[in-house]
Amino acid sequence: MGLRHTSVSCEVLSARPLATTLGHMCRNITELRGLEPAATAEEIEAAARQYVRKVSGIQKLSDATREPFEQAVAEVTATTARLLAALPERRQPPATIPPLRRPEVQARIAARG
Repeated sequence: MGLRHTSVSCEVLSARPLATTLGHMCRNITELRGLEPAATAEEIEAAARQYVRKVSGIQKLSDATREPFEQAVAEVTATTARLLAALPERRQPPATIPPLRRPEVQARIAARG
């Protein structure tokens, strides 16, 4: 069963039994398969970082959490890249534009650097 994007909030999902949440995905996880052009390494890592933040509950890194957090991000990034490379092409692109491709996000990134 594939994951699908819904309007159900992550907080609501976390209160439900696992069996009822398998068909749902939290809104802040970016769908990367089928992007044109294909997802970049930066987009894959950003999605992995979102995922690890969500499942770990870590929003700010400390000396005690940095190493395991970054290791998890690296592992999820590599696994996601392999998954995207192995899957067949999609017939239609994702319904939403990934954050790193949005003009307002690009402007914020450019302003920081």
